[in-house]
Amino acid sequence: MAGRAAPTDYDVLIVGAGISGIGMAAHMEEKAPHHSYAILERRADLGGTWDLFRYPGIRSDSDMHTLGFDFEPWKHEKTIADGPAILDYLNRIVDERGIREHIRTGHTVLAADWREAHACWHVTVETAEGDRKRLTANWLYLGSGYYDYDEAYDPGFDLGAFEGRVVHPQFWPDDLDYAGKQVVVIGSGATAVTLVPSMAKGARGAAKVTMLQRTPTWMFSRPAKDRIANFLRKVLPEKLAYRVTRWKNITLQHLGFKRARTKPEKMKQFLHKRIEKALGPDYDRASFTPPYDPWDQRLCLIPDDDLFEAMKKGRAEIVTGHIAAFEQGGVRLKDDRHLPADIVVTATGLKLAVAGKIAISQNGEPVDLAERFYYKGCMFSNLPNLAVVFGYLNASWTLRSDINADFICRVLERMRATGATIAEPVLPADHDLVEDDIFDFSSGYIQRSKHLMPKNAVAYPWRLNQEYVTDRKRMASDSIEDGVLDLRRADGQDASSQEGRLEPAG
Repeated sequence: MAGRAAPTDYDVLIVGAGISGIGMAAHMEEKAPHHSYAILERRADLGGTWDLFRYPGIRSDSDMHTLGFDFEPWKHEKTIADGPAILDYLNRIVDERGIREHIRTGHTVLAADWREAHACWHVTVETAEGDRKRLTANWLYLGSGYYDYDEAYDPGFDLGAFEGRVVHPQFWPDDLDYAGKQVVVIGSGATAVTLVPSMAKGARGAAKVTMLQRTPTWMFSRPAKDRIANFLRKVLPEKLAYRVTRWKNITLQHLGFKRARTKPEKMKQFLHKRIEKALGPDYDRASFTPPYDPWDQRLCLIPDDDLFEAMKKGRAEIVTGHIAAFEQGGVRLKDDRHLPADIVVTATGLKLAVAGKIAISQNGEPVDLAERFYYKGCMFSNLPNLAVVFGYLNASWTLRSDINADFICRVLERMRATGATIAEPVLPADHDLVEDDIFDFSSGYIQRSKHLMPKNAVAYPWRLNQEYVTDRKRMASDSIEDGVLDLRRADGQDASSQEGRLEPAG
């Protein structure tokens, strides 16, 4: 990077070759092409979540016109896509944009220390062979997701006398044969409602799949294909059709979330009508009526009514109850019902991790991100040259990934123009920020991990805002030098005095 205080291996190190990391690389290729970068990926291949999860039916729970990137149209007919289709999409992007040569697989980032004097991060990396090495970069961009890749959430079940197989979706075994078996899937979230119809499907499917839920979840059915999107692709140029469909879906998501929050009873009626249309008027309403309002937790998507179709065929059922014990041949509930099971799938949720479990420090002192405030949803108070992606709770992950990457590219280009080597969101020690709980979702994985989360203020920009439409406008139009983000040189020299005098790195 022009004007850096000390030579570094890269201008930007991107951690993670999933949606967020690939998105940042693609934005850099287009908007910050003079900056060198590498993507460090701990796994053997790219894809992140979509490479890790291999359970039956793995698919998006958002439409791909918003889970897809703003710069790359989604070309498949199905807008609710399976894992392989999403991996195809990511692989096409890295190949067409020359990103693959920048990806270093088998590289786990263990620690990162910001050295103010040198305006760079010292990053400790372990290779797949167990070797450790040190890399330096002016910027660190964390696209490592939000959950622990090594451990899933363990509810602490005592498996007692159960002699069958127990698996967690995060670590799905390649050799699991469930054809003709009795399966109990514990959980009622997005993973469970995906697994149940998939395991019950076809001649090689399970004889019966029971979704055992402690609490019902609000479910929303919609077609896997977007007829409007597919029509527009026939009559409009591809990029224009994608842009129109994307904005349509963003608007509908936004309006649906607002309606759920302002008129929850109306939203409940709407969701129940969709379920009744699929299952008929005699369906068990209690199994689909949570004790909370819609969007207090994320809605579970049911594409093409697949779960409901499996239930109507007698291949799947939903049971609400509390587990008393695991015993021979199945699960005993507290009301003494017995659910037969050869296989138990614990779709009980994820364990969250902040910053990919990287040990972050600043001039040798450990950094606790739970003590820092978010800045514009992508940086942290008084922590220079570090950006992160934590997607929206009420919309597609990639929406935040895109606007964060675009913003950081703007910062990089402004630093290059002024000769700055440091960009720091400065929050005075005597600030009077009022904290806000933006994680007011009742989802278990959120509530279990709130103590790990960085702080949020009521007032922008010190928050991880949950309003994409507003965020997009602010991030694109607000000045980089907003009186909060301090751009300077490592030697203390005012960066603006160097404008135009430094040669670009490249």
